[in-house]
Amino acid sequence: MTETADLLGYFDKLSNWGRWGDDDELGTLNLITDEVRLAAARAVRHGRSVSCAWEVAAPQEMERSTTSCPCAADMPGAENMPERFYADRRWGFSNERLGMLFHGNTITHLDSPCHLFWDGHMYNGRSHSLVDTETGSAWAAVTAAADGIVTRGVLLDVAAVRDVPWLEPGQGVFPEDLEAAERRQGVRVRSGDAVLLRTGQGLSRHEAGPHSGVEQAGWHASCLPWLHERGVALIGADTPQDVQPSGFDDVLMPIHAVSLVAMGLWLLDNCDLEACAATATELGQWDFQLAVAPVRLAGTSGSPVNPIATF
Repeated sequence: MTETADLLGYFDKLSNWGRWGDDDELGTLNLITDEVRLAAARAVRHGRSVSCAWEVAAPQEMERSTTSCPCAADMPGAENMPERFYADRRWGFSNERLGMLFHGNTITHLDSPCHLFWDGHMYNGRSHSLVDTETGSAWAAVTAAADGIVTRGVLLDVAAVRDVPWLEPGQGVFPEDLEAAERRQGVRVRSGDAVLLRTGQGLSRHEAGPHSGVEQAGWHASCLPWLHERGVALIGADTPQDVQPSGFDDVLMPIHAVSLVAMGLWLLDNCDLEACAATATELGQWDFQLAVAPVRLAGTSGSPVNPIATF
């Protein structure tokens, strides 16, 4: 069992600060080389794509203000616009103004390294003071991944390994679970991969709605050295990653803290992995090309995303 002293030691032992240069903001995404992307393309053997995201619904998860104008020529001020905008009375339009707090326990989103601080610092030793309340973060924001994340994804179905529909809240996933899933599925995680962890929470959410308790299933901190050793570039889960309670009084979210701050390991929170798991089971294929395209939101600590797995 990982002790608190061991966990705190991960901030140094697993650190990638300076590994890709002092000005690096990509962290473990550097492990996704051109060769890794080409290998990911070769993982497409059936041409079938599935979403790994939840639908974002108003009003529970976002604020929505919708404008509907059946005839654009009738909208206020149309007479002051160029004639081509109001002469044709056949066209109309609708549009929306949206607002959401995507960090949390329901919306599928990507965390960039600036999302978390430890002792006042972000990934690669930068100060928290680089995050401004008006302009956002000047360091390791989600726009560092503006070219997208395309790599080989591997789904590790720990719920299936344990022969349960889903892990109960508070149950952690350990390295031995990950390796048991590899053996069961005939796949091995390698450098540059994205690892998606299925606890079965998505199935529970489909059946009973979003989990509202404080406890949740997820990665245990003892998985961090395993992820570092395997050279994993990105992790995701069908929960907000960290098992809760974490088991460490002094570190609320060790997966978030060590991954984002020390390792520069980007996170995909709150995935819906049920369609992905069903497709993997049907095809007998547990690796695929994973594509994640964050919105280019300047200075932002993450982005809502729709990860796509193509088999």
